[in-house]
Amino acid sequence: MTSRIVVLLSGSGSNLQALIDACAEEDYGVDIVAVGADRDGIGGLDRAHKANIPTFVHRVRDFADREAWDQAMAEAVSAYRPDLVVSAGFLKLLGKRFLEAFPGRYVNTHNSLLPAFPGMNGPAEALAAGVKVAGATLFICDAGVDTGPIIAQTTVPVLDGDTVDDLTERIKVAERRQLVQAVGDMLRHGWDVEGKRVTIRSGS
Repeated sequence: MTSRIVVLLSGSGSNLQALIDACAEEDYGVDIVAVGADRDGIGGLDRAHKANIPTFVHRVRDFADREAWDQAMAEAVSAYRPDLVVSAGFLKLLGKRFLEAFPGRYVNTHNSLLPAFPGMNGPAEALAAGVKVAGATLFICDAGVDTGPIIAQTTVPVLDGDTVDDLTERIKVAERRQLVQAVGDMLRHGWDVEGKRVTIRSGS
């Protein structure tokens, strides 16, 4: 049985494209049933249209307040009955109503080795701190900023002479690979969350 995911994004959609490519493989066992965004005119929506994936756009400014937007996002995603919701570069924090609609089923990918360097500037902060290893983290979203239970992490070296752009791109390559692998494993085998620990079940 094929599993269903909804992908949320705000930008060019490179992580979405990695998932689209994976879903084209029969043994991946996952369908992207919708792509949602918080803005129009972005590359991620173009990628979805090219792949014939339904899309929706809910801009925060089109709603009376953030709670109304959060409720609309929850309703829009719920209509597609996803097994998992994937934030793939979605730059808005979703609130209580959304999180309650998808407990333990809304995941996000971040370009640092959490809990180090949360927020918008992970690679720049990693360089400034002089770390020798950076990477990406896939985690289950909670009410905090990049604070949820960690599903998977992948590392990349920080090289002498790296710029922020150099390191960011190296992380992105590893991040896409991890996202595809972990989402597939979660949906094929299942997963458990106990406190801050996430365990992907072993395949039979």
